[in-house]
Amino acid sequence: MEAFFDFLRFERRYSPHTVISYRTDLRQFEQYLKTTYDLAEPAAADHTLIRSWIVSLMEQQRDARTVNRKIACLRSYYKFLLRTGAVVRNPMLRITPPKMSKKLPDFVPEDPLNGLLNSFEFADDFEGRRDQLVLEMLYGTGIRLAELIGIRHEDISLSARTVRVTGKGNKQRIVPLNPSLITVVEQYCEQKAKQFGTVGNASGPLLVTDKGQPVYPLLVYRTVKHYLGLITSAPGQQHPHVLRHSFATHLLGKGADLNAIKELLGHANLAATQVYTHLNIDKLKAVFEKAHPKA
Repeated sequence: MEAFFDFLRFERRYSPHTVISYRTDLRQFEQYLKTTYDLAEPAAADHTLIRSWIVSLMEQQRDARTVNRKIACLRSYYKFLLRTGAVVRNPMLRITPPKMSKKLPDFVPEDPLNGLLNSFEFADDFEGRRDQLVLEMLYGTGIRLAELIGIRHEDISLSARTVRVTGKGNKQRIVPLNPSLITVVEQYCEQKAKQFGTVGNASGPLLVTDKGQPVYPLLVYRTVKHYLGLITSAPGQQHPHVLRHSFATHLLGKGADLNAIKELLGHANLAATQVYTHLNIDKLKAVFEKAHPKA
């Protein structure tokens, strides 16, 4: 298993979050085999044992999305075993994943979100400017949580108004920064210099804790939850990824090209971006009422 996890980290370049999830999934599968079938080695499991684990997960009322992630983990694992010669056939070829209901992503409406970012008085100190930058960067660029944490000073070009983002699979893309976001970056760097010394053309992580260490996911979650909680009470609208969804939804609502949004988000294919075409019901209603003879 450790060889498999090393393969994910160093050859496939999976994110640390994905590797942790896969490690948890595989250990759960291993424990199930030991407890239920007294089988110590997952490599020896056939498709019937794998299917029984999936059935047990469904009987526990696990969400289909969670079950499918665990299936994806096993697919990767047995492909790796086949590649290394540890097994002679792939039992996952006979496994059919459960169907998932299509859930539209949550997003925060444009007016309250911009009202928060434009009107809220963030404290003019290091913590206040960091909080502001977290919110503005997530919404202003549409980047993922892990991508935000990975941004370094040298990735930002204030003169070109761009940021270099390292996404899934270690793929890099350039995302533009709007003028107001540039101002927020400059204000944060000024406070960071006061807190820890001269920043200038510094290298290293852009976002750091009060002790100068790189920010961690829970800190970002807490920050986003606190501020979005001021404008919405819906739990699904109080996490970092909802700002990514809001970024894409608001761009599309303003007439942005779907392919351009795909590139900004770093999606591998257009299908992942097309979900946002279903979210602009208000715009569709306006078009319908204006154009349809029966409206």
